[in-house]
Amino acid sequence: MITERSVQRRSPGVAEPAPRAEARRDRMAMVRAYVALTKPAIVELLLVTTVPTMMLAAGGWPDLVTFFAVLIGGALAGGAASALNCYIDRDIDVLMKRTKRRPLPTHQISPRAVLIFGLTLAVVSVVLMAVLTNWLATALTAFSIFYYDVIYTLWLKRRTPANTFWGGVCGAAPVVIGWAAVTGSIAPMGWALFAVVFFWQMPHFYALAIKYKDDYARAGIPMLPVVRSVARVNFEILLYTALTVVSSFVAAWPLGPALDLGWIYGITALLSGGVFMGEAIRLVLQTRNGGMLKPMRLFQLSITYLTVLFMAIAVDALL
Repeated sequence: MITERSVQRRSPGVAEPAPRAEARRDRMAMVRAYVALTKPAIVELLLVTTVPTMMLAAGGWPDLVTFFAVLIGGALAGGAASALNCYIDRDIDVLMKRTKRRPLPTHQISPRAVLIFGLTLAVVSVVLMAVLTNWLATALTAFSIFYYDVIYTLWLKRRTPANTFWGGVCGAAPVVIGWAAVTGSIAPMGWALFAVVFFWQMPHFYALAIKYKDDYARAGIPMLPVVRSVARVNFEILLYTALTVVSSFVAAWPLGPALDLGWIYGITALLSGGVFMGEAIRLVLQTRNGGMLKPMRLFQLSITYLTVLFMAIAVDALL
């Protein structure tokens, strides 16, 4: 008599065999580890500034090919830069509480695999930009990856307290990449928005560096709060917050009308800039008065500020 081959089917509520469940968990853990290498929160923030800039440059929605090329290519480029940053910084990440749970310090992924992953993402992102956008956007994309990983991570980060300032170049680059992808050039408005993001990075990151000052000191990284006086850090927080807000006003009034950047952005820049400046002043006064510091309030508010400001650009570009 011929019988059917036994098929292992689980009744509802019956757990799957342990080896299979464990293998699935391992695969998912590996996927999560690779995703973590790309630092999705940073990529998301980069795209928050890039997409509205593209919309402003196009006077509305850019063509879909360019839009998705920059969206996907930019995400891959940001992920590549972050993964390669993790590979280069694996010696100091293991020393810092903030970073010691990343995939390399915890040995979830080998350094060689991370290097291959990062380089692959970099190549794919640049090729995608080359095929679907233009030479200027492509060159800026390749330069940004190189600058972040070689100029900033390998050299500036470990050697000078001005590392955050000079590292701001690659953080603000997505703005001009988006503008260049749409227009093939970079207009004054593109540079004004670049300035907003560039100056914004100092108070944003100094707040984080204050919070994790001991971490950076332990790893031997000369972040400004580690190697300079509190007065110097306070001065730079106020200076660069003010420059961020001023740059947003330049984009709103002298340059904005020519590109139909109107009252929605102008009012948003005024109100959000005032809140951002007020929070920076609050942190500085707390420091001077010897109160309990809450630098992460400025850090979180800075993200909200940038998001709201660029969302206002997107709204004005569509109206």
